[in-house]
Amino acid sequence: MAKPVSIGTRGEVEKRVEFKNTLTAWREELPPVLSTPNMIGWMEAAGFEALLPFCEGDEVSVGTAINVIHRAATGIGATVKCEAVVEEFDGRFYTFRVSAHDGMEVIGHGTIKRAIVSKSKFEEKQRKKLAQTT
Repeated sequence: MAKPVSIGTRGEVEKRVEFKNTLTAWREELPPVLSTPNMIGWMEAAGFEALLPFCEGDEVSVGTAINVIHRAATGIGATVKCEAVVEEFDGRFYTFRVSAHDGMEVIGHGTIKRAIVSKSKFEEKQRKKLAQTT
């Protein structure tokens, strides 16, 4: 069982925007700015990093909910710092306040939820689910 996680526990991820992270990489007619899915992925990674020290054995954290607003565009070469701070725990899900900043402004913010699970039990459940569909 995971170690107790205190409210206020935080994780950070810092990434440089590369072409592969842009809208243009998805569709060439779109502008070369950080895509919303990439920004959200980096926010999720910050939440993962926050919970990682509290996981024991084969435990990992997985995302369960996302409520994020992308407010400003950020181009190739910019460094984006994402932060996730634990605001609440309801007995199963950790709620994080997340934000992304490009050194000039907050480019996104919102909340994400994550749960700590046993990786082996999670994978077994997925194997059984897959076996039912084939």
